[in-house]
Amino acid sequence: MYTHEDLLDGLLKALRHSPQNPPLLQVIGDIMVDTERYNEASSYYREKLVIQPDCKNAKLGLGNAFYGANRLNEAWVLLEELIASNNPPSSTYLLKARLHASEEDFDEAQYAYHAAVQADPTLQDANLEKLVHGVPVKPFSKEDGDTTFINKDDNIEAYLEELIAPNISFDEVGGMGYVKEEIRQKIILPYRHRNIYESYGKKAGGGILLYGPPGCGKTHIARATAGEMNGNLIPVGIHEILEMWIGKSEKNLHEIFEIARRRTPCVLFFDEADALGSDRSDMKRNGSRYIINQFLSELDGFDAQNEDLLILAATNAPWHLDEAFRRPGRFDRIVFVPPPDRDARAAILEILLRDIDNKEELSYQLLARKTKGFSGADLGSLVDLAKQDKITIAMNSGKNTPLNQEDLTTAARRVRPSTKEWLKKAKQYALFANEGGLYNEILEYLKKHPV
Repeated sequence: MYTHEDLLDGLLKALRHSPQNPPLLQVIGDIMVDTERYNEASSYYREKLVIQPDCKNAKLGLGNAFYGANRLNEAWVLLEELIASNNPPSSTYLLKARLHASEEDFDEAQYAYHAAVQADPTLQDANLEKLVHGVPVKPFSKEDGDTTFINKDDNIEAYLEELIAPNISFDEVGGMGYVKEEIRQKIILPYRHRNIYESYGKKAGGGILLYGPPGCGKTHIARATAGEMNGNLIPVGIHEILEMWIGKSEKNLHEIFEIARRRTPCVLFFDEADALGSDRSDMKRNGSRYIINQFLSELDGFDAQNEDLLILAATNAPWHLDEAFRRPGRFDRIVFVPPPDRDARAAILEILLRDIDNKEELSYQLLARKTKGFSGADLGSLVDLAKQDKITIAMNSGKNTPLNQEDLTTAARRVRPSTKEWLKKAKQYALFANEGGLYNEILEYLKKHPV
C-alpha cells in the first residue's frame, strides 16, 4: 500500500533536485501537517515564504502548523494577517474556528466554522462540529466584526442609515491630476452642466474602475468625488457584504443600489472589487456567479435608472476582474492610480502636516525627493513615526521641541516603500497579458520609473 511516508520520501527526493520549488515546498508542508509533524512542516512553509512572501496558502499552512504545535499566539498573528488580506482561502475560517474553540470561545468558533463550510462544504470537521454543536447563533451586530450571519429581520437600510456626506474636495487630494480629470469628465461635469450634455445625448452617471498599488489614494479620491458633487457616499466593503449576508447577497446588492438611487447625487464606492468581480470561469461555486450577474445587472440599470449615480470601484488586482465589467456602460473607464510623483508626495506631506502647529519651517520638496516609491499610506506612516518620536522625547525630557526636517528625514529611513512589489507583479501582466492595451498606463509609468 502506498502511504503518506512513501509519497513524502518521493517529494523530498524531488526537492533535492529542485530545492526552491514553491509547489513542492507547499505539498511537503501540507503532508507533514496531516501527519502531525508540525515543526518540520513549519520549516518548509517558511522556505516557501522566503521565495513568495505574499503566498496565502503558505501562510495558512504555517498557521495550521503553529496551531498543531500549540503555538497559538503565532497562529493568531498569521490568521489576522490572512483575514485582513484580499480574498483569503476558505479554510482560513476553519483555522479561526479551531483557534476560538481552543480558547473555549464556542460562539465565535461556530460563526467561523459555518463560514468555512458555507464557502467550501468539504471543510466539514466532525470533531469541531461536536464542540460547537448546540451553540445558538446570535443575530449579527456591527460590533461582531467579520461575523458571517445576519438576522433575517435586520434591515440593510438601517445598516446604511448614516450615509457619509464628505466635506473634502479635490483640493484635499495631493497630486493625482490625471485621475481627477477623468472623474471630472465622466461624472462631475455632466452633473454640473446637465443641459449641455443632455443636448448631445449624454447623461450624468456611470462607472470608473480605479486600480493601482495599495495605499495610493483610491478610497480618498472616492470621498473627494462625493464632496465635489455635494453628494452622498456609500462605501461598500465587498468582503463584509459577502460574509454578512451569505445566501442572500444578490438581494442585498440590489437594495444597496436602490438606496443609492434614492439618494442621488451619490457615489457608490466598492472597495476590493476583484473579490466580487473575479473571472466567472474561475468560480468554484455557482452562488458566486449569481452575485456577479446581479452586480452586472445593477451596473446596466435595466430595471432602474442610474442617472446621477456614480459607481466607483477600486482594486489592487485588475487582472482578476471578469472582462464583462469593462464593457461600455459599466466600468468603461479604467484608470491607473500610480504611486504619487515627487510633486504629489510634497503636496500629500503638506496636507498631512498642515494641522501641526509645533513645527519648524519644512521643505516638502526636499523630503519628497527622499521618499521615492512611497505611497500616500507610506507617507502617513512616516509622519506618524516622526510624531511619535517627538512625543516620546518630550515625555522623557520634559521639553516640547518643534518637529523639524531632520525628524521627518530620520523617520523616512525607517519606512519601506510598499509599492515596489505591486509594480513588479503588474509589470509581468503588462508585458505578457496586455490584451487590448489594458495595462499600457503601467508600461508608460515603468518607462519613467523602472523597478
